[in-house]
Amino acid sequence: MSVHPLEMRSVTKRFGFFTAVRDLSLTVPQGSIVGFLGPNGAGKSTSLRMSLGVLSPDEGQVRLFGGAPDIDTLKRVGFLPEERGLYKKMSPRAIISYFARLKGMSASDSRKRADELLEVMGLGNFGRSRISKLSKGMAQKVQILSALAHRPDFLILDEPFSGLDPVNQQGLEDMIIEEHKRGATILFSTHVMEHAERLCDSIVMMARGRKVFDGTLDQAFGALGRAALIGVEDGYDLNAAISPKGFTENELAGDHWRVSLPAQYDAQDALRAAIEAGAPITSFRPEEARLRDVFVSLVSEAEAEDLEKTLATRKATEAA
Repeated sequence: MSVHPLEMRSVTKRFGFFTAVRDLSLTVPQGSIVGFLGPNGAGKSTSLRMSLGVLSPDEGQVRLFGGAPDIDTLKRVGFLPEERGLYKKMSPRAIISYFARLKGMSASDSRKRADELLEVMGLGNFGRSRISKLSKGMAQKVQILSALAHRPDFLILDEPFSGLDPVNQQGLEDMIIEEHKRGATILFSTHVMEHAERLCDSIVMMARGRKVFDGTLDQAFGALGRAALIGVEDGYDLNAAISPKGFTENELAGDHWRVSLPAQYDAQDALRAAIEAGAPITSFRPEEARLRDVFVSLVSEAEAEDLEKTLATRKATEAA
């Protein structure tokens, strides 16, 4: 039976009266790429720090490769923190080599690995320059290379795309794919949905310190619901025309109708129903599900539930 790189069981973390993470359970399977998504302040970074033992949970349990985070298990992990920090007077080559040696590589192997990575990321000519002389984007790449220099079994990247231009973001995506092909398990946090759409096997969404979704991309899109977008001539009531045909949840959205699709129908069925009803159709297209839409929907629902709980607690307190 394989041991998961990371398991968090009913984990809660408080800072004073503020609950940063509440009752979080998640599993990162071996060999997967998992996106950890949420807005700023959702509890992502706090959760990742608990996964490494940097912070201890107030409740619940964290298991890294089957046990509590310790020196041995942490050697199998590469971590990119959200708060970047490099030794300004050191060179990229020396920094990458230094972090690789901390994880158990020999001095000669770590230097060879540093040279290899710097060439891959287009920094070969800057290997012996001071970090203070590099641009912000170049320094960011050095930090990323430091996290994966020792070929970790498990990569944890906290907002890895932050500070990179589109070209370098694509380069980092390619590197994540290569690390995954090598066999690494990868967990990365981001608030940019497009990266998760392109890279992830599954996603975990956080809002206000709690998990609001945990599943595959297909399951995430299914949570939003499917729809067809049908434009008609001004004033035509498409809802009245197609409701009798089984399409009962329709709303006017700007210059088109959004027709929600029941489980047994697809977009072509909605179009056929509109044609049969004699609708004066001006445009048609299936709605393309985007992770951003799923995220906004789930986060809003979570915030609404939190508000209801707050109001209920307040009423109970006032009644007492």
